[in-house]
Amino acid sequence: MALNSQKYMGDTMKRIDEIIELAKTQPKKRLVVAVAEDAYVLKAVNLARENLNIDVTLVGDERLIHEALKSLNIYCKHFDIIDEPDKATACMKAVKLVYDKKGDILMKGLVDTSILLKAVLDKTYGLVTKNRLSHVTLIEIPTYHKLFMLSDAAMNMYPDAHLKKEIIENGVQVLKKLGYILPKVGVLAAIEKENPKMPATTDAVILKEMNQTGLIKDCIVDGPFALDNAMNHEAAIHKGIKSEIAGDVDFLLMPQIDAGNIFYKSLMFLSNAKSASLVCGAKNPIVLTSRADKIETKYASIALAKLM
Repeated sequence: MALNSQKYMGDTMKRIDEIIELAKTQPKKRLVVAVAEDAYVLKAVNLARENLNIDVTLVGDERLIHEALKSLNIYCKHFDIIDEPDKATACMKAVKLVYDKKGDILMKGLVDTSILLKAVLDKTYGLVTKNRLSHVTLIEIPTYHKLFMLSDAAMNMYPDAHLKKEIIENGVQVLKKLGYILPKVGVLAAIEKENPKMPATTDAVILKEMNQTGLIKDCIVDGPFALDNAMNHEAAIHKGIKSEIAGDVDFLLMPQIDAGNIFYKSLMFLSNAKSASLVCGAKNPIVLTSRADKIETKYASIALAKLM
């Protein structure tokens, strides 16, 4: 169900700050950080505690957490701290807290993604659902007229059409909760025509047919698009692309992880982009950002997770 905020119903968001401001209006949630002894994560988490009406549980090496908080001049009594020096066990304890409804949002700290995901996928206390987990990012850039979603830049490496269907469904659910009524999904490839030698193009045709026959619902799926005609009206017109969503997509579906990861990092580190990311498809939202991501990105990602 979309957020009860008339301002956003049916509109498209244009700035990451809108996500942050909307998160401030929502009921209090509890964030659980797995392996929390990371100064950048703790600074973002403290910003969320101060501004987003969020309680925080930190799981990890208590001594190192206290040292990191002291270095940031943050009072440790603001947080519940669970001492667990072993990283794998800390991840399991953090996931179990969320599983037991003692937390609403899970966040990755100073730990390899694979270790955290192993805990998330645990058959007893994990957070899995029928859908595959996927990673989505909402991005703000000065050269596009609204926020757009990118998936999958961090988790699913070489998805086929059926897995891409699940990735679309996960992303559409995120957009719907932000108030998007009928998200526009552009399936990316290197060219705009089907070519049997290019799986991304044949996947796009399959996904479009799934959408037209009702197997993918609550969105408009079209493609294959090259990036230019997915996001630029003039490029679409010049190339003769006939599509109701060309140049105006809300959601870019990447062909595979290499393209998604390179595109994401190009935007973040070369184009002055702002973003908010999470892992969706689980029972609870998971904040999973790169260690190189800015504190502002981590903070915005917590805000996005709160809205889920």
